[in-house]
Amino acid sequence: MQITAHIPDSIAAAVQSRGLLLESYVQDLITSSTTQPQTRLVRLGPGPHSAEEAGRQIRAQRKRNRLDGLKIKELIEEGRRA
Repeated sequence: MQITAHIPDSIAAAVQSRGLLLESYVQDLITSSTTQPQTRLVRLGPGPHSAEEAGRQIRAQRKRNRLDGLKIKELIEEGRRA
């Protein structure tokens, strides 16, 4: 059986940048999805390149997200009531 798939250039470039052949990659995805009922996550988009970069991003997000006087304990209790 032959299947024609339209794969975005960004995904094709990400796969090829890993040194993989696009056709083999797609065949492996199809084979693994039919033989293994598990979900497999593959990061193809941009992400932190190092632990230091990930740490910087977490600290930057933490600065923007405040509890504005709420206590963690209050949030936990509210979650239990819901």
